[in-house]
Amino acid sequence: MLILLGRRHAFNMRKVLWLLDEPGLKNAQEDWRRGHRSTDDPQFLALDPLGTAPVLLDGDAVIRETQVILRCLASRQSAWALYPQGLVARGGVEAWTDWVAYNMTLPMRGAYLGLAPWNRASFVQIGRAEYGKRMGILDAALAEAPYLGEDHFTLADIPAGFIVHRWLSMASVERAEMP
Repeated sequence: MLILLGRRHAFNMRKVLWLLDEPGLKNAQEDWRRGHRSTDDPQFLALDPLGTAPVLLDGDAVIRETQVILRCLASRQSAWALYPQGLVARGGVEAWTDWVAYNMTLPMRGAYLGLAPWNRASFVQIGRAEYGKRMGILDAALAEAPYLGEDHFTLADIPAGFIVHRWLSMASVERAEMP
């Protein structure tokens, strides 16, 4: 039985939950972080010394880091349409998946999380400007093809879907027209 540790509504948890739902994988989920059990708990730190969530337990295997969990789950299920076996195709999917994780995180923190916990309007303003610029990159890529990395829905489209959702859910943000 797969067991997913982390807060159900957290950004990275939702990516993993989406992927688990794609093939209908049965799993258990335990709430950890913000308002739930602390990831500083020795029991959690024994699984992930960084104290981050999500963490996936697959039998005796402990898999941490969202992007790694996504790749492992797709490979575990031989979901090659989502995560191609060919290196070039896989590289295209991984590039977009990692782009969301590494290039969108900082601007998203400022833009989406607002003033808390940094409490600096300049951080919000810079975050929103960078978020908008990077959403333009995503929009240009999606203007060429309806999906990222391949000509069909892949692993790359899951994290991208969440940054688009966050972008569209932010109130009082000026947005360029992006179909």
